[in-house]
Amino acid sequence: MDPDGKSFREAMRAFVGNCSVITVGDGDEASGLVVTSAISLSADPPLLLACVNRSASSHDLLQRWGRFGWSSLGAAHQAVAERFSGFGGVKGAARYEGAEWETAVTGARLLVGAPAAFDCTVDEMIPRETHSILIGRVRAIRATPGAGALIYWNGAFRRLD
Repeated sequence: MDPDGKSFREAMRAFVGNCSVITVGDGDEASGLVVTSAISLSADPPLLLACVNRSASSHDLLQRWGRFGWSSLGAAHQAVAERFSGFGGVKGAARYEGAEWETAVTGARLLVGAPAAFDCTVDEMIPRETHSILIGRVRAIRATPGAGALIYWNGAFRRLD
């Protein structure tokens, strides 16, 4: 018998995931989410890949806006991760509160102090089952050396200083 979704999700918690925030939209349409499925796709040209749940509020915004920010999270960014994960029912533009953001080349927002942050345009969104594979073309890069990292492992955010 094939494994069910619950057992699959539980097994996936054993993987260490790098935590990143994807930001999208402006004003009343500002939102974003935490992803642990974000990776490099290509260095030449610079492309990133992330998997986004199709039921996430940010999914349709990514298609509509065509641009997004991708900020890896540092050791000091657990509160950002919690807000963008929707802890306490935080939604939309309220997710940006309590952190400093800069507007990048495309107009997307990047987290100030992120270990690495990428300003991207949507190159392609490929629907697969419950998620879409988001491919982003990098338009600008910001980096903060020594910011540490925030990871997700065994159901919790953890700091790497």
